Amino acid sequence: MPPSIPNFRYERIPARDGVVINAAVGGSGAPVVLLHGFPQTHLMWRHVAADLAATNTVIVPDLRGYGDSDRPDATTPDVYSKRTMASDIVEIASALGHDRFSLVGHDRGALVAARAGLDHPDAISHLGIVDVLSTLDMWDVLHGVDAAVAWHLYLMAQPAGLPERMIAAAADEFFGSFLDAWGADESTMPTEIRDAYLEASRVAVPSIVADYRASAGIDLDHDRADRSLGRTLTMPVASIAQDWGGQLGFDPEALWRAWAPDFQFHPIAAGHFMAESHPQEIAQFVRALTTR
Repeated sequence: MPPSIPNFRYERIPARDGVVINAAVGGSGAPVVLLHGFPQTHLMWRHVAADLAATNTVIVPDLRGYGDSDRPDATTPDVYSKRTMASDIVEIASALGHDRFSLVGHDRGALVAARAGLDHPDAISHLGIVDVLSTLDMWDVLHGVDAAVAWHLYLMAQPAGLPERMIAAAADEFFGSFLDAWGADESTMPTEIRDAYLEASRVAVPSIVADYRASAGIDLDHDRADRSLGRTLTMPVASIAQDWGGQLGFDPEALWRAWAPDFQFHPIAAGHFMAESHPQEIAQFVRALTTR
């Protein structure tokens, strides 16, 4: 049996353009949606989701293109835009009976969450950002040799064809390199979970690349348009992050506060996969956010 979140039921829910989203659902109470990052699936939230389910209805989807959700062909840039992916999340939450909910995302999932907050402010009551910057700010802070930490962003930004072939030729080594470099170890990411991430990524190379390519194109256009119009996140927003701003020379709190006037920042001494290495702290962060 593939790994799953214990005591959660699994549903396959149609979303934007008929794309079917796989989601684990558990608990009862005020709804919270948790969005995973790269190169992971909904399973990264397994400990946090189980904790939150004691007090909340918890919805944990695989993003389109990842895990057991559908992987549509990227026939247009919009297929994997964060605007489209955000609509997926709002639609599946509504299908489960929740027209307003708290939304927390890690890494790629946080970019989707932020876009949902901008595009669907009536649906998002509270917004949590785990260890990432906005698309616009991310590209702005990458300079010189320090940008080598984000080499994969540049690879997957290239035109369709070569990046997909290169990654597919050594998929486990490619995706596994990020698990290793970003602080995963067997005590927090057991072999069966790591294998599940690698298997899910191996079969999803085109959609994962399309997701990243969108962030160098259409997503950046959307962020720039919002910034030019002065649009901000109107709900309470909080971010928890490791101190990679010190290495790259930027202030993550200041950058997010420009997007979110009602903002709190929480630094943490943890690696990137903090929902797995520090689940109690992340569950506490989510609870504190959703009760503001």
